[in-house]
Amino acid sequence: MDTPPGKQFEWLTLDEDEELLWGDTPHRLSLMLSVAVGIPLCLVLIGIPIVISSYLHHTNTNYVITTTAVYKKTGIFSRSVQRVEFDKVQNTSYQQSMIGSYFGYGTVEIATAGTGGVEMRFRNVEAPRERQTSINERSAESQNGTNGEDAEAVLDEILTELRAIRQAIDEPTDSASESEQPDLSQAETTAQGTEESS
Repeated sequence: MDTPPGKQFEWLTLDEDEELLWGDTPHRLSLMLSVAVGIPLCLVLIGIPIVISSYLHHTNTNYVITTTAVYKKTGIFSRSVQRVEFDKVQNTSYQQSMIGSYFGYGTVEIATAGTGGVEMRFRNVEAPRERQTSINERSAESQNGTNGEDAEAVLDEILTELRAIRQAIDEPTDSASESEQPDLSQAETTAQGTEESS
């Protein structure tokens, strides 16, 4: 994936080990419907706000894929940033309208395990199937890494418990041996006393 220029994503704060893989705004041709409706209405001044609003929404919406998460930034006058980590992604899908299929853009939907529904949508992004594939690959890598760490932690716990059990079994044997020794000495003393008396 091509790494996008950083100036467009000044709002994005990455972790130390996180890298920017892809980022973009909605596809420019997705504005066609708003422009087609807005331009004729510009003659009566109603269409001007429609065209301006659509343009501002388009330029102020960003979608980003990094090595650890997906981001969505929206807002014209204010800013809203949504982040979903790959280990929480449960399912993805993409949709394309007839126009979107022709011009190569569509919507990618990302569902998470916590909500059970669609948590984030990349609306009208270029090459939605490629975006979906990239998210799926990163999610699989992240979940496999997490499962591996969990399995290692469980094995460490089992090993610690087995050592504790072994130590617990060995201790009574040692103490039993020690307690038997005085009894043997006492038995020997008693036997000697018996021999002397006879």
